[in-house]
Amino acid sequence: MNDKPSAAERLSPHVLREYAVLADGERGIVVGPRGDYSWLCLPRWDSPAVFSSLLGGPGGYTVCPAEPRFVWGGHYEERSLIWRSRWVTTDGIVECREALAFPGDQHTAVLLRRIIAVDRPARVFVALDLRANFGAERIRDLRLDSGVFTGRSGPHRFRWTGAPSARVCSDGSLAATIDVSPGKDHDLVLEVSDQELTWKPARPQDAWRQTENAWREAVPTVTGTLADVDAQLAYAVLRGLTSSSGGMVAAATMSLPERAQQGRNYDYRYCWIRDQCYAGQAVAVAGASPLLDNAVRFVSERVLTDGPDLKPAYSVVGGTVPHEQTLDLPGYPGATVKSGNWVTEQFQLDACGEALLLLASAACLDRVDTGHWQAVQTLASTIKGRWSEPDAGIWELDNQRWAHSRLTCAAGLRRISEVAPRREGDEWRQLADALVADTASDCLHIDRRWQRAPKDSRVDASLLIPSIRGAVPADDPRTVATLEAVRADLGRHGFVYRFQPDERPLGEAEGAFLLCGFLMALADYQQGNLIQAVRWFDRNRTACGSPGLFAEEFDVVQRQLRGNLPQAFVHALLFESAHRLARADSTTVGAGTGTPSK
Repeated sequence: MNDKPSAAERLSPHVLREYAVLADGERGIVVGPRGDYSWLCLPRWDSPAVFSSLLGGPGGYTVCPAEPRFVWGGHYEERSLIWRSRWVTTDGIVECREALAFPGDQHTAVLLRRIIAVDRPARVFVALDLRANFGAERIRDLRLDSGVFTGRSGPHRFRWTGAPSARVCSDGSLAATIDVSPGKDHDLVLEVSDQELTWKPARPQDAWRQTENAWREAVPTVTGTLADVDAQLAYAVLRGLTSSSGGMVAAATMSLPERAQQGRNYDYRYCWIRDQCYAGQAVAVAGASPLLDNAVRFVSERVLTDGPDLKPAYSVVGGTVPHEQTLDLPGYPGATVKSGNWVTEQFQLDACGEALLLLASAACLDRVDTGHWQAVQTLASTIKGRWSEPDAGIWELDNQRWAHSRLTCAAGLRRISEVAPRREGDEWRQLADALVADTASDCLHIDRRWQRAPKDSRVDASLLIPSIRGAVPADDPRTVATLEAVRADLGRHGFVYRFQPDERPLGEAEGAFLLCGFLMALADYQQGNLIQAVRWFDRNRTACGSPGLFAEEFDVVQRQLRGNLPQAFVHALLFESAHRLARADSTTVGAGTGTPSK
């Protein structure tokens, strides 16, 4: 032990577009360009963080050139979330291959880092500061035995191999300088668990081989789309965010602000029913897949458990999302730190419609069994019993009779009726007709477009969804008028905003909503406007960071990502759009989107 200053210093945060994300299904790591692991929650997505420097707290794991002058970059390896950090120094090029061992174990995270001197010998700085419970628990019970460090932090045990010469700093963190030669890669393996580490240390070669093979099996080769590389990475992101329970978290992070100092920073480390349905429907355009089966399983289980009291979101193990609370951390610049989410108290009617759309997509691929069909019947019964109630809607605002909610349920009922027994199919089509008629009675604007709610005449980009999914025909005047209103009122510079929140110009209140940009591409495609559709698609797929990850919003003026990262539903709609728009043939316009006949 010594009393030298801490080597695991807290690094200042980066803009979101510079971060990559590693994931193994059970948890995720946010990786900064200086090789800083700045975010990791254990043992699962919604657990307290052990690395929290992303939000200004202590705790991180850094590998970077020891030389202070370097520039950075990196890329994902094909069909995986294996990241390669790359640094060019004044003396040479250094890389670090980064991954969470995949597939992940529910109790234990295995962090793999392989340091590579590309062209000449390199000296690399390494620092580990494990801090459980959002930074409150320092490393303790530290031991070095046969070159392997073991210890604890809060409820977690850890084992670290590959840095036997590391020194202990004044704050309990570990730091080392490692020399690496070309052709002699250096492996670091960190195992962290909420159980005793009774097994032998992971062997780097075996762990890497298993991870590489597992990713190749999990992510299919994507070809024939408008953007094969982007779509393939989008699939990998969705897989990385999906737990062994089948639940897919909305994002890997929490409290990353959508707008600085506006209080719009949320915890997205939970499974939203709507988002999971978007992802399932998206991957279904490419055929049956484990991701589709996972979505069907998780959503069906929640429906059968809670019935008409279906929650908007759940933990990855199907539990209740905890209430929102503020944590004592500095936060990402522009935001306080909040865990939990107020969504658990809401009723969101449209989630029932999206679940029916998901199950209909699965049924068309013969992926629905008896239990899933019971979930279909429960959803239809829930819509029948609750469709007249106000709900919080897709944007989780105040309770109103939102047009989008009712029309999305109509779309789900129409789609599922196509694969239902005749009696049930007829009943559900009639209910869909009633929902559309009711919405037309109080949410049809004087301009013959859909408006948000009976007392809210504004246009809303979410109102593109019902026509895309088949609530009303593609050539219905209300569909066309709504599309044109969104284009005129909410489209700017190739991006789309959700709605006009106040009197300020678009872009001042919030960023462009990337989900809506891809919806616009699908809506124009459905109308046969192929050139416009491709323009929307290409413009919105540029709104990512250099690793290729998307957040929820994009600040058009500053060209910056806003919100939590990576946002699952954006990657899902990119994947779907890339496939559908590649079918640039008049015979396919409207096909597969659920457009009913008149």
